[in-house]
Amino acid sequence: MGNCCGGARQVGSHRSPVHTIPSSPEHGQHKHTNPAKGVGEKRKAPERSSNGGGDSISSSLKAFTFAELKSATRNFRPDSVLGEGGFGCVYKGWIDENTLAPSKVGIGMPVAVKKSSNDSSQGLLEWQAEVKFLGKFTHANLVKLIGYCWEERQYLLVYEYMQKGSLESHLFRKGAEPLSWEVRMKIAIGAANGLAFLHTSEKQVIYRDFKASNILLDGNYNAKLSDFGLAKFGPIDGASHITTRVMGTHGYAAPEYLATGHLYVRSDVYGFGVVLLEMLTGLKAVDTNRPSGQHNLIEWAKPWLSDKKKLRKILDPRLENQYPQKGAFQLAQMVQKCLEHDPKNRPSMEDVLERLEQVNLMMERQKEFETSPFYHKSNVIEGRSGGGHSPHRERVASNTAGSRAVGSSQGRPLASGQKAY
Repeated sequence: MGNCCGGARQVGSHRSPVHTIPSSPEHGQHKHTNPAKGVGEKRKAPERSSNGGGDSISSSLKAFTFAELKSATRNFRPDSVLGEGGFGCVYKGWIDENTLAPSKVGIGMPVAVKKSSNDSSQGLLEWQAEVKFLGKFTHANLVKLIGYCWEERQYLLVYEYMQKGSLESHLFRKGAEPLSWEVRMKIAIGAANGLAFLHTSEKQVIYRDFKASNILLDGNYNAKLSDFGLAKFGPIDGASHITTRVMGTHGYAAPEYLATGHLYVRSDVYGFGVVLLEMLTGLKAVDTNRPSGQHNLIEWAKPWLSDKKKLRKILDPRLENQYPQKGAFQLAQMVQKCLEHDPKNRPSMEDVLERLEQVNLMMERQKEFETSPFYHKSNVIEGRSGGGHSPHRERVASNTAGSRAVGSSQGRPLASGQKAY
């Protein structure tokens, strides 16, 4: 699962609803004590099912023993840690591609093993949610859950290994290789596709924790959503929202959710807008190391998004002017719509996906045109001096073309002091 580990922090003070704690899916006839402190009630194990419905566990998932995963990760060695969070760590392991039995390092298939802390009741609840949702859904833009383990107080999950790690590490880690405009578009479309799939499934799913660290990338930069520990089924019987304890990550949670605990399907759209803004600027949603007034990226950047000239000043300098100005402005407009205060005014993820694909298609067509024998760069008016901009220079979408004011990053939040991931 790349180099991230679930551990979303609570961002509100609403009381937690009552949760049912299932017993081991591995031993259907045994009963186990809930590891949460102060709770000694025993629960019946969920049944295995071929369709993954209800509270059952899909039969397509492999039930690993703790000993198998201990062997696959070389006894959870520290040098195999991919990431860690509030509720545990993620380790890299190796298993046989066919039998899924543990194998030696470098032999077979690499996997990411998420091991929740023994004393974390929240980790247990998130374990349940991950099995429920990823055991039920399969999609190209959702990380694949291979199996699970529950033995006494040990609960683990086994995912496909994502070679390129998280989007967060590529955007914010010091020394990371910069992502081109073309790759950023690919990631944005993939993540939007995964979120749109969840929102339009038979039982609407609200992801609830959309952020850069939960978007994992394979070797070809295909984006997949991970960490479904906070996911919830959406409203039913015509209701507009569900009410739940406020959980998530500061800077990404929608304002209506923070204020009331009301969770809408389009609360996820707000989080997508935040991540899209991070991808445009290369800046974290919240960074207290930036100057006063610039700590919150959304509050600071919003006034700049509706002006093409101002927008150029806050775009990620690591793009090195290699982006389509018109495409960047269209994405900035999409960010504004996603960040609308009223969830009713935000677009659906299907609409967001469609718009992203339109922008990308224009980029590809322009690129094809520029590589054709009918295109001559000498016919393009540069229009760069003094920050001027010629309409002949305005490119619809090209990964290798486009311009903005060179050299100056005036007005851009300082990136000094950002944490390395």
